[in-house]
Amino acid sequence: MVTTSTATRPNGVATRGIMYVHSAPSALCPHVEWAVGGVLGMPVSLDWTPQPAQGGTYRAELSWTGSAGSAAAVASALRGWNHLRFEITEEPTSSSEGARYSYTPELGVFHAVTGLHGDIMIPEDRLKAAVVKAALGDTTVLLEIDKLLGKPWDDELETFRHAGEGAPVRWLHQVV
Repeated sequence: MVTTSTATRPNGVATRGIMYVHSAPSALCPHVEWAVGGVLGMPVSLDWTPQPAQGGTYRAELSWTGSAGSAAAVASALRGWNHLRFEITEEPTSSSEGARYSYTPELGVFHAVTGLHGDIMIPEDRLKAAVVKAALGDTTVLLEIDKLLGKPWDDELETFRHAGEGAPVRWLHQVV
């Protein structure tokens, strides 16, 4: 089940997004709710379900509405918490790009700017830096592009993204 939260904040354009807490120990669950509620400016109560990928942990989803930049604020509030894995997205607005944040204790925070259809948009200077690193022999272009696209985070989170047997499938966007 997805919990929905709407915050009205006077500063900025309204946007919406989804937060997936992929795994959190039970003792951390109320702290996640408090931290997210503090950022969104309203109480948040998540529907926690057991995470079959890691015993003793729980998962939850939150559909939220708030001011542009809320995803960054939530990611900042939750980063660095041991044993927590999450992703949060923010849709673009007429005056701001979209965003995707992923977090694992081992890799830290991944951030990407996203376009209208959810594609990751890589800035030119980051691509040039990847090519230079590869030319110097520090790495390969393929490895650097994988990092820019968040592949290490995707690889680590993929197991946690699945709710388990019998979980309902939710279509987030319908393409016509």
